[in-house]
Amino acid sequence: MAEEILIGTALVFVVLSIGSVVLISKQAKKLRAKVEALTILVKDGDKQREAVKRELQELRSGTIGVGRRVLELEKKLQQQDAKLEETNQQDPQARLYSRAMKMVDLGAGIDELIQECELPKAEAELLIRLHRKS
Repeated sequence: MAEEILIGTALVFVVLSIGSVVLISKQAKKLRAKVEALTILVKDGDKQREAVKRELQELRSGTIGVGRRVLELEKKLQQQDAKLEETNQQDPQARLYSRAMKMVDLGAGIDELIQECELPKAEAELLIRLHRKS
């Protein structure tokens, strides 16, 4: 009878062990599936990060190019302003008309232009008509 109890106990132990192994195997399979899913997510995240990194680099390059172009244009504009100012300084007639146009902007009349800028009446009238329309 002791042998039967021992065999019964061993049999119960074997059945419980097999059940535990099956249960652990199922849990391990679920964990492997979760690990694979997380690995795929990490790889996708890495790909997205690299794509964003490339786009950011392209934006930086574009911004630098635009900045350089703006600086070039500013330099050209300053050069043109200097040339225009130089031309105005060299040509007293141009200074006279420039002053007359400023006076027209400020609301000067024909008589003021004739007196201050020494313009003929016809030129003063023409300046006022042209400049006030534009």
